[in-house]
Amino acid sequence: MDYSELAKAFGAFFAIMNPFINLPIFLSLTEGFSVAEQRMLAVKIAIFSALMCVIILFAGQEIIGFFGISIDEFRVAGGAVLAGIAWSMLHGGGMTSHHGSASEQAQVSDVAGLAFYPITFPMIVGPGTIATLIIYSGHTQSMEGMFWLMGIVGTIIVLLFVVLFFAAQIGKIMSQTLRTITTRLMGMILLAIAVDMIIAGLTKLLPGLAGGM
Repeated sequence: MDYSELAKAFGAFFAIMNPFINLPIFLSLTEGFSVAEQRMLAVKIAIFSALMCVIILFAGQEIIGFFGISIDEFRVAGGAVLAGIAWSMLHGGGMTSHHGSASEQAQVSDVAGLAFYPITFPMIVGPGTIATLIIYSGHTQSMEGMFWLMGIVGTIIVLLFVVLFFAAQIGKIMSQTLRTITTRLMGMILLAIAVDMIIAGLTKLLPGLAGGM
């Protein structure tokens, strides 16, 4: 995996797992919790997110292969999912397939339940994250490349942990305007990466397109 692909991978994972975008949802779901409970939740979320990402990185291709889906077919589908999430981010909305619906978010109110659902899944490691993990792992040819990919995801999970651990303090500093700007910017970056995924997948599946492009 070359540096340009690493940069794209970091941009994709940061945009879709962005802790600053998930922070307002985290704060709303933990309203009434003590700082100690929020921090305990942050630790559990980081652990669950890391475990899910590792499992998907190493088993994701086998899972889609079991259903007879190629990595390029999944790249097109995954790009479409990311494009939908990016489009909703650009328009300031939430995508229920990734963040869960309001009723789903309201179903669980205890620390133990919230740690996995709906914060880890589907808010952080949702369909978009899963698709991106499988796509990039599928095009990583060496163990060195896989370690780089794990390093990127690990870095973002560490950042996620820090932001959620200090959520109460950061929430007071981060204005609504800054949150909106961050969401729109990440949405644009994610949309560009999604378009690149779709084009790359279609070019492999339909070689005739490459000659006309």
